[in-house]
Amino acid sequence: MTAAGRGTGPGPGPDHDRVAGRVAVVTGASRGLGAGLALHFAGEGMRLGLCARHRPVLAARTRPTARDGHVDPSEVPVLSAVDVTDRGVLARFAATVVARFGRIDLWVNNAGLLGPIGPLAGPAAADPAEIARTIDVNVTGVLNGTAVFAEHVRTREGTGTLVNISSGAATNPYEGWAAYCASKAAVDQLTRVVALEEARHGLAAYAVSPGLVDTEMQAAIRATDRASFPQVDRFRRAATEHRFNSPAWVAEHVLALAFGLERPGTVVVRVPDQAVPSGLAG
Repeated sequence: MTAAGRGTGPGPGPDHDRVAGRVAVVTGASRGLGAGLALHFAGEGMRLGLCARHRPVLAARTRPTARDGHVDPSEVPVLSAVDVTDRGVLARFAATVVARFGRIDLWVNNAGLLGPIGPLAGPAAADPAEIARTIDVNVTGVLNGTAVFAEHVRTREGTGTLVNISSGAATNPYEGWAAYCASKAAVDQLTRVVALEEARHGLAAYAVSPGLVDTEMQAAIRATDRASFPQVDRFRRAATEHRFNSPAWVAEHVLALAFGLERPGTVVVRVPDQAVPSGLAG
């Protein structure tokens, strides 16, 4: 996953025979990368618990499957509106998923905010309330989901995989992104700690940077003026040159970590760049 350059395939990939029937939770699943992950997981035959601030609906149309004209209720996704900063609500959501499917095998903490774009000081300083909300969702929300899943894995037999969605902004500073950069750096470090704490209990933990995925967040970034975000041209060029990773590409790498041969040897991993589609390059 840390290989440089653009790939044409997802590497070792998941063992697809081991994916069908497994149970995954995705937070922030109502749009963007989270919705794309959910849709791909559903297509692989996974059973899903999906939550977001607004109740997700995207993956519902791909499941459940009908057998002999009857819907198997065990395959109906759990779809819920959840504020990830409220651990009690998140724990009750997880309990509902377990009650329906029996367990959770993969948990993806994807819910997150870009937050305010602008300097911390001066006349154009970012709103302190927006900064606090960004840190709350991006850090406390991930801590909550991590704790809830770790408690679940401790109470059952077998292993589990935790994926906390990180960003290249965790290690690369960007002017105007203090809250976002700081929150993603925190995600990397908290995942390293959890990997140490929970390995003996069968939990594998990864902070996964998905690369550039063309979501609503990316559109908001490209619309920012240079005064607030001097590096905006980099993101505009990526759109012009179609240099994005698709949600399906990211999903395949996540599944490879959870159910395949991908063993990166490090907690913090980066999804390699996907090849530019033929005819769009240049």
